[in-house]
Amino acid sequence: MIFRLDKLIILYNKFRKAADTADKGENGMAQAEAFETDFWKDANLRKAWDDIVPGEPRKTLPYTLTKAAIELYCKSVGETHPIYFDEAYAKTTRYGGLIAPPSIHILLMFSCTPADDWMRSPGTVNAGQSWSYNIPARPNDVITLQARALDKFIKRERLFVVHDNVFFNQHGEVICSGRGWTIRPQ
Repeated sequence: MIFRLDKLIILYNKFRKAADTADKGENGMAQAEAFETDFWKDANLRKAWDDIVPGEPRKTLPYTLTKAAIELYCKSVGETHPIYFDEAYAKTTRYGGLIAPPSIHILLMFSCTPADDWMRSPGTVNAGQSWSYNIPARPNDVITLQARALDKFIKRERLFVVHDNVFFNQHGEVICSGRGWTIRPQ
């Protein structure tokens, strides 16, 4: 899948605004702040290499996934399958209703992490990831993320962090889980 970063950021801002039409969602839970496009803004608040502790949970935010957010995400990546847009069609499928595409975890990662999270550091490079998908996310799911660094090491003068991420819905069911490797800026 190829992303045009400039369009993805613009659509992501619309994605956040669609989800943040009110300070609180329908369930009364506070929503994350709008997505910040100035990646350097909170750089001084983010943990430096020496502050990342393997096993320590990262601070995360709950996020209510809306139908509008799913539609904007699909538009940004060129996804046109009716199971994501057409309620009548989606009801005839094995899912019995609208779902989000599995790759929406990419945007949920940013929606569920605060701006000062170390994963958002400018210059961070995705060195690989592996995801398992259990159940689809659906419109109006309240998504929570449990995330932590598992290990960190230096190889060929590069700073690597191995981390895991598990997304849950409001029923405590695992939507997807993944392990990733990032190269940290020096």
